[in-house]
Amino acid sequence: MIQLEDITKSYNGRPALRGITAKVERGEFLYLSGPSGAGKSTFLRLLYRAELPDAGYIVVNGADLLTMRRRDVAEFRRRLGVIFQDFKLLRRRTVVENVTFVASLLNLPEKDQQRRAYLVLKQMGLQNRMNAFPDELSGGEQQRVAIARALVLQPDLILADEPTGNLDPERSHELFELFKTINYQGTTVVVATHDRGLIEAHPARTLFLDRGSVVKDSWGSVS
Repeated sequence: MIQLEDITKSYNGRPALRGITAKVERGEFLYLSGPSGAGKSTFLRLLYRAELPDAGYIVVNGADLLTMRRRDVAEFRRRLGVIFQDFKLLRRRTVVENVTFVASLLNLPEKDQQRRAYLVLKQMGLQNRMNAFPDELSGGEQQRVAIARALVLQPDLILADEPTGNLDPERSHELFELFKTINYQGTTVVVATHDRGLIEAHPARTLFLDRGSVVKDSWGSVS
């Protein structure tokens, strides 16, 4: 599903990732953990081709991201569900319009779009907020809308950057139970988080990053 080989990435001469080599099998659940500035967000951005590395190569879901043509990037991303740390909601669209936005671009039937949106918003506890606008929602509600949008097309791969940053502990654990259910159904899940308590409560393979390098690859242990 994911293969990175000797990946390096720098910003203004400052290394963000240093010689990263890693492989994630289809259907695997993976945490990216480490302190702020360790390179977790950069790692994810490379996986959905928001950026390209300075060196090395990346294959995601059978696609070579370095040789991919620009016109093929949108199609590649339609097989991904990306949960951004800053939500990236469309402010002038309602909750349900945000969630169905990608589905509408794919010309899915309106009834199918609405059904999918309702089911995933119900999972997020937002079925009564479907017609609200993002600015009418709390930070936690906006985060759950962003999560619903990532899940609505049942993607092959979910990439989540600190998805519990605006959620209370109860909602955080509910979200990870949902991630686990989706993962059991065959979807590959990669979650960047600094919350070691969640990793302990929901153990899975964890790549620990520090100053741009993988310093540990283990199963569930945070010691």
